[in-house]
Amino acid sequence: MNIPPIPTIDLNCDMGESFGAYRLGNDAELLGFVTSANIACGFHAGEPAVMRKTVALALENAVAIGAHPGLPDLVGFGRREMAITPAEAYEITVYQIGALQAFVQAAGGRLHHVKPHGALYNMAAVNEALAEAIAEAVYKVSPEAVLYGLAGSALIRAGAKLGLATANEVFADRTYQQDGTLTSRKDPQALLTDPGEAVGQVLRMVLEGKVLSQQGVDIPMQADTVCIHGDGPHALAFARQLHQALQAKGIRLQAKGK
Repeated sequence: MNIPPIPTIDLNCDMGESFGAYRLGNDAELLGFVTSANIACGFHAGEPAVMRKTVALALENAVAIGAHPGLPDLVGFGRREMAITPAEAYEITVYQIGALQAFVQAAGGRLHHVKPHGALYNMAAVNEALAEAIAEAVYKVSPEAVLYGLAGSALIRAGAKLGLATANEVFADRTYQQDGTLTSRKDPQALLTDPGEAVGQVLRMVLEGKVLSQQGVDIPMQADTVCIHGDGPHALAFARQLHQALQAKGIRLQAKGK
């Protein structure tokens, strides 16, 4: 008798995005419900003290640690596109991975993955040259790290081409276009605000490998890791709800490759 494999999924969350007098997110509480943390590296958010603290918290909770490099746009939180060259994408990615990796090493941990942030992430999803530059930066600095990218995107292809381990990422609270890209945040339909609807979308992507696009068409969607956002007013409650829903379906929660 063939016993079907137990589905495994990674729950990741963007963290360490406080800086100066500004405190963002519920990092300490959320770490109890996720399996990997994407820690801001100081360009779109974060700072050395926050990076050090967040790394320590992740290690205490046995959560996989990832670098979350973004565009140098603190005012726009890294969500505004910038006209950068592939060389610049490589340089800012190397710089930011190196910064977080140093804090991880100093704390006795290991860098598990790299996930670009915001506009840099979305640009690399469709721009082959930027994707290849970012993948090369990861390969040169931390070749054992897993590269997280939008499911089926140019970034995933670039990482695989270099021999990096990759994780196809899906989003709990974002809507999708028919081409597999995320709906722009400028669109009022970009976010799923109903927790039940967001949980249902995740379960369908994990168990059925598909998601309903904004055009009303099902599209295939490989889900290795699910992103939940930690900066919303109900982020902690949603993380708990999603965690429980996945476990109730018999899905194992574990960081990719661990």
